[in-house]
Amino acid sequence: MTEKNELVESIIEGIQEKKGKNISSIWLKGITGAICEYFVICEGNTPTQVSALADSVEEMVRKKTTEKPIRIHGQQKAEWIAIDYGDVIVHIFLPELRTFYNIDNLWDDAQREAIPSLL
Repeated sequence: MTEKNELVESIIEGIQEKKGKNISSIWLKGITGAICEYFVICEGNTPTQVSALADSVEEMVRKKTTEKPIRIHGQQKAEWIAIDYGDVIVHIFLPELRTFYNIDNLWDDAQREAIPSLL
């Protein structure tokens, strides 16, 4: 498994650990205007769950890889938390904000993968 895939898999595992939903991975490598290689996007039902998802992602990634986030933004309100790992950016949303910003569809030509939620 490559380092990048290991990071993405660890992120997804951290999301699934805290029952994040509507998980998707978007591969942006080679897409003009893309700011990273991957987006991993998911939802939490409440700000408390959004915060717990972010903590779980950070903890799982720390356990399974040597990666540390470059920056984490949005923790105070916990409505949309972005965790920047350089080539991979994690977006954890409340459902209504995810719908409003619609970042899942910014790049129509990107390869998307829906990841099953663990309930």
